[in-house]
Amino acid sequence: MVITVVGATGLVGQMMLKVLEEQNIVMDRLIPAASKNSVGKTILFREKEIAVCSVEDAIDQKPDIALFSAGGSASLKYAPLFAAVGTYVIDNSSAWRRNIDVPLIVPEINLHAIHKHNHIIANPNCSTIQMVVAIAPLHRRFGIKRLVISTYQSVSGSGQKGISQLEYEMTGLPVTAPAYPHPIAMNVIPHGGDFDETGYTSEEVKLEFETRKIMDAPDIAITSTVVRVPVKGGHSMAVNLEFEKPFTIEEVNDILNHSPGISVIDDPANNLYPMPIFAENHDEVFVGRIRRDFSIENGLNIWITADNLRKGAATNAVQIADFLIKNKF
Repeated sequence: MVITVVGATGLVGQMMLKVLEEQNIVMDRLIPAASKNSVGKTILFREKEIAVCSVEDAIDQKPDIALFSAGGSASLKYAPLFAAVGTYVIDNSSAWRRNIDVPLIVPEINLHAIHKHNHIIANPNCSTIQMVVAIAPLHRRFGIKRLVISTYQSVSGSGQKGISQLEYEMTGLPVTAPAYPHPIAMNVIPHGGDFDETGYTSEEVKLEFETRKIMDAPDIAITSTVVRVPVKGGHSMAVNLEFEKPFTIEEVNDILNHSPGISVIDDPANNLYPMPIFAENHDEVFVGRIRRDFSIENGLNIWITADNLRKGAATNAVQIADFLIKNKF
């Protein structure tokens, strides 16, 4: 079993390596690959230093699985070349998510959508992943009619550039290459991705499309607002759900407490609810502030937080890889 991580020196690539090591994924050899600027650098994996190679070199070695975190253009260029030599590509960019022939996978929900001929598999957007882990079990029981989503996304979702802008602003250093069009320290920015002609951003459009595709629920009405907040790591979301069927809060709690990948923190009397500092370095999706929306019939409000670099990216991809290995794809 040979695994390559493409984009191994980047923020998510490094987290992929960390999760592969932590979860003791079975492999005989690791190939770290990156852009030409990083070729020759070394990474430490399982107490061994391994040299970073070019993506072309990694393709020539015909790995079994390639975890991609190198951006959309690199994925569009190289993923088909890996697939052509028999590699299963798990891509973290948005390049393949809308492709009808490419499964968009969150392991707790739709591993059944992966088939042996799917040599390119898409990893969803970080916010989408954490939300669907929480809401899919509720949809199976009560049927979601409508979702209203507000996100509170950390700067790590913008990569090292976003982290650097926040840190520089907080310490008074000049920002020479900002990730955002406005200061992020002591501020919130209602802007994620690029605006389209309707006034929505690409991050908002991703949330809507990907949720329907992953849950195989094309008729759910969805509206969303994406907001960047001055938090280093961990995305949070306020999600309002309108169900087709009646429910009780006790039923909701029971479902969430017995669904994979979810940790419920909901004790407002003791000021306990999910926050990014709880989610840091954890793979679970944390859910709290569970309460009925009395303004509509069958309405529910929940608050969701997760480590966007782990479950929102690296861990989700590694879970897919583990599935491929265990099922001998």
